[in-house]
Amino acid sequence: MSPVSSNTKPKVLLFDIGGVCVISPFQSILDYELSLGIPPGWVNYSLSKTAPNGFWHRLERGNIPMDASFFDGFNRDLHDPARWKAFYQAQQAKNQTLPKEIPPLPKLDGHWLFNDMMKSARAPDPWMFPALKALKASGKFIIAALSNTVIFPPGHELYQENFLDDPLRSQFDVFVSSAHIGLRKPDPRIYQYALEKVDEFARANADTARGQAGGWSSGVKANEITFMDDIGENLKAAKQAGFQTIKVPLGKAYEAVEELEKVTGLSLDGGHPKIPIKPNFKGSKAKI
Repeated sequence: MSPVSSNTKPKVLLFDIGGVCVISPFQSILDYELSLGIPPGWVNYSLSKTAPNGFWHRLERGNIPMDASFFDGFNRDLHDPARWKAFYQAQQAKNQTLPKEIPPLPKLDGHWLFNDMMKSARAPDPWMFPALKALKASGKFIIAALSNTVIFPPGHELYQENFLDDPLRSQFDVFVSSAHIGLRKPDPRIYQYALEKVDEFARANADTARGQAGGWSSGVKANEITFMDDIGENLKAAKQAGFQTIKVPLGKAYEAVEELEKVTGLSLDGGHPKIPIKPNFKGSKAKI
């Protein structure tokens, strides 16, 4: 876990959503890979190697709609033979027990996997979500979100007419959504955008009780933001933007909550047992 990068007390607590405030969609990916009996990491490898213009990345920037063309393209991104060979050979180098012969490219149901990821990532994280609510109730900080998002079309079971009309999103003073602004992490421009938005909020609310207590009249500087994310490259970009950072480990957000307690001086534990969320080794229910 990465500690905060300086001792500056933050004015802004900036949260990623998936894998931080709600259960990580990577948990769904891991369960699916285990159910197929393939080395974990193939899906994330495919996504990383298709950046920045893979179908997943374009969807998160709002460049393309979530329709049949997206799912066809997403499936193609997950079924590249050359990438599979490179991935498997890299895994062989790490794990000498893997068969020497490269197995056939696994058949994935990208449509099923995507929707399972989105549905699983609706469940509040048992440690971070209570901490988020406690931080909001304290009134001591600007509570903001910086999230790579997707826009669900009308008719989709997760569609909401008002994106911010949600019990989770309503917790935030500022919500920066990648699919609504055409930028996604780790693009340096999205961190600058987030800084500008929380600075605007601070100055606009400087005369409120919260603003006066928090010294918001001077706005927000980059080092007055503490950013939480579960992805290393997103945190690296945030550090380069001057933010303080906290890494949220997969299935162990309580470690990040402990860091938040040190940063804020508030008790945020909530009493939930500190037991890691483990992958579902029994496998997913996907139809292959």
